[in-house]
Amino acid sequence: MRGGRTLAEALEECLAEWSHRTGITVETWALPSADVPRRVADGVVAALREALAKVERFSDARVVSVAITVSSAGLRMTVSDDGTGQPWDVTRLRALFAELGGRVSVHNVEGQGSTVSGVVPAPGRR
Repeated sequence: MRGGRTLAEALEECLAEWSHRTGITVETWALPSADVPRRVADGVVAALREALAKVERFSDARVVSVAITVSSAGLRMTVSDDGTGQPWDVTRLRALFAELGGRVSVHNVEGQGSTVSGVVPAPGRR
């Protein structure tokens, strides 16, 4: 990561800045302790920013929950909100994960919120 920061530190900074600016509470369920290739780290930070921008713009959420984990299978990012559950355009999110060899799924429940999950397989598992 830039400036010698770990991925977890970059994610924490991104979440804190966004929460402070928007007034939306962020619950952090998990952040990665393992290092990932810089390309993947940069892509995941960009994808998180995109997901948060969608929450801010479309969901009317009060709380956003974030979990980003790394295992031998790869990296998984989940962003859930307690907002309106209205579908958002996830074209950019899909493109960001596709660039990393991954995929995105979205689940919306009207009146209860949305959950976006992105997965980047570990090298050799793609």
